[in-house]
Amino acid sequence: MHDSPAGPGDPGATSATTARDPFDSAEPLGHGLKQRHLTMLGLGGVIGAGLFVGSGAGIAAAGPGIVVSYLIAGALAMLVMRMLGEMSAAMPSSGSFSVHAERALGRWAGFSAGWLYWFLLVVVLAVEATGAAQIANGWVPSVPQWAWVLVFMLVFTGANLAAVKHFGEFEFWFAALKVGAIVLFLVLGVLAILGWLPETEPVGLSHLSGDGGFLPNGWSGVISGVLAVVFAFGGLEVVTIAAAESDDPARSVARAVRSAVYRILFFYVGSMLVIVTLLPWTAMRPGLSPYVAVLDGIGIPSAGQIMNIVVFVALLSALNANLYGSSRMVFSLAERGEAPRALLKVAPGGVPRRAVLASVAFGFVSVLLNLKWPDSVFLYMLNAVGAVLIFVWALIAVSQLRLRRLIEREAPERLVLRMWGYPWLTWAALVAMAAVFTLMLFDDTARPQLLWSSGAAALVLLVAGVREWRLRRGAGAAAG
Repeated sequence: MHDSPAGPGDPGATSATTARDPFDSAEPLGHGLKQRHLTMLGLGGVIGAGLFVGSGAGIAAAGPGIVVSYLIAGALAMLVMRMLGEMSAAMPSSGSFSVHAERALGRWAGFSAGWLYWFLLVVVLAVEATGAAQIANGWVPSVPQWAWVLVFMLVFTGANLAAVKHFGEFEFWFAALKVGAIVLFLVLGVLAILGWLPETEPVGLSHLSGDGGFLPNGWSGVISGVLAVVFAFGGLEVVTIAAAESDDPARSVARAVRSAVYRILFFYVGSMLVIVTLLPWTAMRPGLSPYVAVLDGIGIPSAGQIMNIVVFVALLSALNANLYGSSRMVFSLAERGEAPRALLKVAPGGVPRRAVLASVAFGFVSVLLNLKWPDSVFLYMLNAVGAVLIFVWALIAVSQLRLRRLIEREAPERLVLRMWGYPWLTWAALVAMAAVFTLMLFDDTARPQLLWSSGAAALVLLVAGVREWRLRRGAGAAAG
């Protein structure tokens, strides 16, 4: 088993931590993930229902200016991934940013980042399972929604209990379908814009400059658009968790991060540009897929059903990835004594089966709450994780500021992927995150998420503080 060394924020190791080389990337987990798995996981990890359906709310808020909103949110996500890629390439770990936070800031930071992210994944997992079940129930009404949820949870639990290469294959083909759908949409959209499809004529720029102009709601609309879309970029972090189970973690994560950030930004911004060029933004409605509206507009038959299939696959893909990410995160927490040590048992194939079962068990609880009390108990849970992603991103940025100096001093050869414009762009990202928090506070829709998430973060920090105090007290008693 592995224990984390005392980080720069720790005054010293205690009986609960045993010093080891922070650059030691040895893991007891399997190493069945290939470069193609990681690359596609990075590409497909954030292409989900938030893009295919949720982007309609952003367009309704910002109009054509949603392109700028996605550029801003995407730039922030790219900076965060570059920071995380730098640290993960130098110090690969199944705990990813949780381990980096512990090394940079101390046990409290690793504990807080790990448990908050685990809670985020297992709650969102319920949304994905329920959403996929609703679509499947529409296709086969004779099978109740709860039965579909049970089938999906059992299938993906089985996939995650098997060798990690099976998870990789599942996710590779899921992501390939999503990426293929986006590419086909972009090709058809460009052809329609140029008037090269049957019964279409060039549309020009009338929808970008008309209907109130490019920024019909001004910059406030763009900002509202940022709040609506920034959380859609969550999920990129899983590729750095998965890299620890590849044959060459350092090189694998560096390549995956490099290929993912540019292409994802291209897919997101390109899609939005096609949508607002082809259709008036006033035709968009929150909750309705703008992709369906475009496909209907250019005469693609059964556009709604086609997009239903794509969204269905996207939800199952996210469910699979979140179950994987949550199990590895809680396993890493157990490695460092921050979760029950019973979760450390690893099967012969290198799979932490107890960690998988623990994560899926809480996922089942979340699903049941979502099915029975979607507008009360589960809504509070969902609000409690609404802003957690930005908390985690902030910890990633602060950790990178501290660990970069450590890596340059002790192992500069491990900097195979470097953060751009260090430290200035890291600080710029932190300022942008602070701005997102401030904007959420003054936005009536986002404020409940920020307040509930802040409460959840404060509770986790309190537990971390109490644990730290008890560990220090125990160490002091032992020394006396």
